[in-house]
Amino acid sequence: MPHVFEYALLRAVPRQERGEFVNVGVLVYCKDLDFLGARVHVDEERVLALDPFLDVEVLRASLTHLGLSCAGSPTAGPVSRTSPGQRFRWLTAPRSTIVQTSPAHTGLTEDPEAELDRLLAALVLPPAH
Repeated sequence: MPHVFEYALLRAVPRQERGEFVNVGVLVYCKDLDFLGARVHVDEERVLALDPFLDVEVLRASLTHLGLSCAGSPTAGPVSRTSPGQRFRWLTAPRSTIVQTSPAHTGLTEDPEAELDRLLAALVLPPAH
């Protein structure tokens, strides 16, 4: 039986004033299954095309912290003690940092883990030829 899920893209925004971004990950939240997961992929060439001076390691560190927050890791800080739904809302809240999220979208899935992989391939990874 399919369940409603929400997802948001993680975007690298090297220079906020230019409004340019590269998709670098995806978050999936399914309330019915108490599931919250993230997948990331940084295409350095694409990100550096927007800003050749970007510190890619800072971007990776930001994404690692978001992943820890998503997983509810105690090292992520106080957000780790909240429910998956609260963490999803916190992760998708508007912010002006190097990593931003898209608006949340919805869909139906029987397997949110597989949905993460599907969305990563469709929306983040370079297109397959």
